[in-house]
Amino acid sequence: MFYHVKDLQYNARVSKPDPAFATLLLEQFGGANGELAAALRYFGQAFGAKNPYPDKYDLLMDIATEEFSHLEIVGATIQMLLTGVNGDLKEAAEKSEIMKLMNGKTAKEEIIHKGMVAPQFLVGSAGTPCYTNSQGVPWTAAYINGDAQGDLSSDLRSDIAAETRAKMVYEYLLQFTEDPHVKETLKFLMTREVAHFQMFEAALETIKPNFPPGVLQSDPRYSNVYFNMSSGNDYSGPWCEGKSSKLGETIQYVDDPIDYVLRTNGLIDRQPEGTNRTMEACEKMDIQLGQLRRQEVDGSVPGGVQQWNRSMPDGEEQQPHRGATHGAKKRAKPAR
Repeated sequence: MFYHVKDLQYNARVSKPDPAFATLLLEQFGGANGELAAALRYFGQAFGAKNPYPDKYDLLMDIATEEFSHLEIVGATIQMLLTGVNGDLKEAAEKSEIMKLMNGKTAKEEIIHKGMVAPQFLVGSAGTPCYTNSQGVPWTAAYINGDAQGDLSSDLRSDIAAETRAKMVYEYLLQFTEDPHVKETLKFLMTREVAHFQMFEAALETIKPNFPPGVLQSDPRYSNVYFNMSSGNDYSGPWCEGKSSKLGETIQYVDDPIDYVLRTNGLIDRQPEGTNRTMEACEKMDIQLGQLRRQEVDGSVPGGVQQWNRSMPDGEEQQPHRGATHGAKKRAKPAR
């Protein structure tokens, strides 16, 4: 359950109204990389982690709840940046002062006004933040539906990438405001993206094995082959020489892919090179890892009537689920 505390997690402040920047800040309210998307992304992912990974369920729900707090901070900041808009627009019979302000005081503001102003501020919501991005495009679940795949090693990698994108948006936003109080708020929110990045990264490392994502192993005939698919200047690096980062296989560089494909019957006749992995070993691993993942899921579900809350009679201690075997410690938690 959620319990709303009326004070913000971070005490957002603004020095003066700034409708132009409020419009840009909508990107983190209802944009693809904004706080609403983050909160619902982790909230949705948590359900699949509840039984096999109760420690990760706890992590995802904690961060999802914090992201809702960040959505509130962004919304409150937008509302304060639009101070006066609501009142001005009530004077429907007169030209409001806000229209004069929207002409822009500097060249930078004028560019922002002309290219990025979200019209719903003036004709739809009268200054109340809407679930849109900075260009007025409504928020959509299409932003996040691909981030919950039912495999936590995949989901957590999506989360790491999402925190990276959100951090970059805040970094760019900081260049478009001179308000010291707004900058402080944005730096706090940006820093929490960095913190969450590390939390998700740490959680991923507790799942063993976690590469490749999912259950099925990669085909050793193709897992370490680099095809030189362009002409001109050829660059080298750890992506095309040496050992591969996860499997530790020696990378096989194919300088002439056309000739190589023809000589190997469209790669069908290629044999594994530069690796100790074999087709037979990978097939056995597919079976073993599939059984392990199934045991993690099935073994974590108690028999009989299913219920989400795990209430216990007084004096009885809850037994850990078999899925929670990844080094996490159980802590007493307050209600959300």
